Amino acid sequence: MDLDDTDREILRILQDDARTPFSEIAREIDMSSATVHDRVSRMEEAGVIEGYHASVDPRTVGLGISAIVGLRVEQGREQDTLDRLAAIDGVQEVHLTTGEWDVMARVYAEDADELREMMFERIARMDGFARSQTMVILGTHHEDERLPVE
Repeated sequence: MDLDDTDREILRILQDDARTPFSEIAREIDMSSATVHDRVSRMEEAGVIEGYHASVDPRTVGLGISAIVGLRVEQGREQDTLDRLAAIDGVQEVHLTTGEWDVMARVYAEDADELREMMFERIARMDGFARSQTMVILGTHHEDERLPVE
């Protein structure tokens, strides 16, 4: 799908606040609400807009520790590892990567004990697991899910 400047402006507005009413978007870009609705529907159908999500502070729901985990897996077991990791509660992101680690994952846990259990009882026991490195996140300086749509 080719995006024009109007589509990109709609995307910028929705990334700032996905709850922005179409009528407000229409006012901002000087267009009718129906046209905004049509453009958003078209972008949803084309997969440009994948969904709408609430951003939740993990600590407020009892997830006090976060870590980045690099995993080395047996050759040919990458897809199986990606699927198994994605099914584990607390695993937020799973990426197939190049470099030292075959897979990188971002995980959340209630505390260090739960993180240890996740690593040693669930992840390290997966078929195809070779080794891992867990890097606990001590603080986050910047995190932004919005993409530049210029």
